[in-house]
Amino acid sequence: MVTEQTMEKYAELALRTGVNLQKGQALMINAPIEGADFTKIVVRKAYEHGAKDVHINWVDDELTLLHYENAPDEVIATYPEWKVKLHNMYAEDGAAVLSIRSTNPDLLKDIDPSRVAKANKAAAEAMTTFRKYTMNDKITWSIISIPTGDWAQKIFPGKSKEDAIEALWDAIVKIVRVDQDDPVAAWDKHNEGLRIAREVLNEKNYKKLIFKAPGTNLEMELPEGHIWKGGSAESEKGIVFNPNMPTEEVFSVPHKYGVNGTVASTKPLNYGGSLIDHFSLTFKDGKVVDFKAEEGEDTLKHLLETDEGATRLGEVALVPHESPVSQSGLIFYNTLFDENASCHIALGKAYPTNLEGGSAMSNEELDQHGVNDSLTHVDFMIGSEKLDIDGVHADGTTEPVFRNGTWALDMSGK
Repeated sequence: MVTEQTMEKYAELALRTGVNLQKGQALMINAPIEGADFTKIVVRKAYEHGAKDVHINWVDDELTLLHYENAPDEVIATYPEWKVKLHNMYAEDGAAVLSIRSTNPDLLKDIDPSRVAKANKAAAEAMTTFRKYTMNDKITWSIISIPTGDWAQKIFPGKSKEDAIEALWDAIVKIVRVDQDDPVAAWDKHNEGLRIAREVLNEKNYKKLIFKAPGTNLEMELPEGHIWKGGSAESEKGIVFNPNMPTEEVFSVPHKYGVNGTVASTKPLNYGGSLIDHFSLTFKDGKVVDFKAEEGEDTLKHLLETDEGATRLGEVALVPHESPVSQSGLIFYNTLFDENASCHIALGKAYPTNLEGGSAMSNEELDQHGVNDSLTHVDFMIGSEKLDIDGVHADGTTEPVFRNGTWALDMSGK
C-alpha cells in the first residue's frame, strides 16, 4: 500500500507548490469522503504551515447519485444559496482553494443527461462570482487527485478494488513527481521548462494555428494581444502557485469568431459523470455547426446547449506526446490527467488572463477582443502522436510548431 510518508510528501507538495499556502491564510478544501485519511494529513499540514482556518467541503459519489435519482426537477435545477455564500466568503477573505477530484467516471451514466445539464447550469450561474476569483487568479487555487475505488477500477478493470487503488497511487505518485527525493524542487525545474515554452510561443506571436491529424483539419485564429501561459501562475497578491497538478501544458486563448474546420477527439471525455467518446465537432466562424459522437451524443448536445458561449472555444493547450501522463499508457477518464497527456481545446469560457489586460476588462470588452464567455469550460483531448500543428505569422509565413505529436520548435531555452 502507499506509505504514510508518500502521502505526507504529496500533501506537502499540494500546499507548498499547489496553492502555496501563506501563514495566516485560510484554506478551503473540496475532498471525497473516501479520501478522508489523505485529507486529514493535508489539514494537519495546513495548520503546521500557519493556516488560520481550514474548511472541508466533503463530497460523496453515492450521495450524489442518490440525489440525481430521487430529487425533484425543481431541486435539481437550483443551487443552494448557502453554498454560494460560503465560497464567496472564503474568496473575499483571500483563502486558498484546494480541490481533490476523484469522481467515478461512470457515476451518472444511467441518469437522464438533461437533469445533469440543468444541475450543471444552475451551479455555473450561481458560482459566477466565485469563478471570477479563480479564472482571474485573484486567489490561489489548485486541483489534484487521489485514487478512489470506482475510479481506480475503471482504469484497471481486471484488478481488485485494493489492487486497483494501489496501481493508481503508483501512477499518480510518478506523474506528479512525488516519487522524487524533493518533489518541490522537481516541480521548480518542471515549471522552468514550461516557462521557456510559453516564452518561445509568446515571442512567435502567431496569428493562426493549423491542426492536422486523422479526422482533424482545423484553423484557429489567435486574438491580438494573446498570451501563452503554463505551469505556475501568479495571484493578484503576487503569490506563485500551480493551478493543476499534474500540468504539462502551455495554453492560450483562441479567437472566438476565428475557428473553422473539423476536430476529432482522441480520448474519452468525462463530463458530469458521463462519458463522451469518439466525437467530432465542426466549426464555422468560431461556432460549432455540427457534431457527432459514438458514445454520449445526448450529453454532448446538452453541453453545447448550456449557452451560446458553449458552442465556441475558450482555450487551446499544447502538450507533447512524450509527457509523463501520455507515457504512462493509461486513459484516466479524468480531465486533470488526460488533458496533460494530449493537446486539447476547451468549449466555453476563456481565461481573461490569456489576453493582455484581460483580467481588468468587462465581458463586452473581452468579446470585442475575441475572448469567449460562457457558464461552462470543458477541455477535451485532440492530441496524439499523429498530430501536426503549423503556426502562421502575421505576414502569412508558416512554420512547424508540432510534428508527430511533439514540439518542432526548439524548447531547450539555449
